[in-house]
Amino acid sequence: MTVRIAPSLLSADFSRLAAELAEVQEAGADLIHLDVMDAHFVPNLTFGPPVVRAIAPHCQVPLDAHLMVTEPDPLVPALAAAGVARVAVHVETCPHLHRSLAHIREHGMAPGVAINPATSLGLLDEALGFVEYVLVMSVNPGFGGQDFIPESLDKIRRLRRMDGADRLDIAVDGGVDPTTAGALVAAGATTLIAGSAIFGAPDRGRAISALRRAALEEMQR
Repeated sequence: MTVRIAPSLLSADFSRLAAELAEVQEAGADLIHLDVMDAHFVPNLTFGPPVVRAIAPHCQVPLDAHLMVTEPDPLVPALAAAGVARVAVHVETCPHLHRSLAHIREHGMAPGVAINPATSLGLLDEALGFVEYVLVMSVNPGFGGQDFIPESLDKIRRLRRMDGADRLDIAVDGGVDPTTAGALVAAGATTLIAGSAIFGAPDRGRAISALRRAALEEMQR
């Protein structure tokens, strides 16, 4: 099993995005995570395709977009054109989830589905065969720097059992740091999304190394 580290741009210094991106990529980031918020589905407003298009030339690793928006489908073509590699939509916002996932795939991106802490995994039963990954929110979405919800660990374990063949990439976002990384990997997570634990640290390289070390130590047990 391989565990990937995805710095979340939400916690970066937006006045120096190119430099921030260079630092985390040099430090070994596997993905760059993009939190797209609409101030409707979540109580915050971040950025959209124009910003993604501007940063894409500065990224040598895949761009991973998380659409925390009420209407994700209209954003898909522009994100594809901007160079995004994969997109997760929220099960809570998609009345026609299969159609939304197909829309993402038709635009050449890997489809994923995100799920909030209080949302039942049962809503994913009929969708798992159509996604490349599931993004488990381990905080309530909308803001960075929140405390990890411990019950998320059991949710990840149950999702891994639902997967069966270990096909899915299970990404986790919220409260991910060196103190939670090992338990997340033990539960079945394969992508660790971290914002303040990386961009809030004075040394991005050490922060990413600490996350990777915690994950590897758990894998070697």
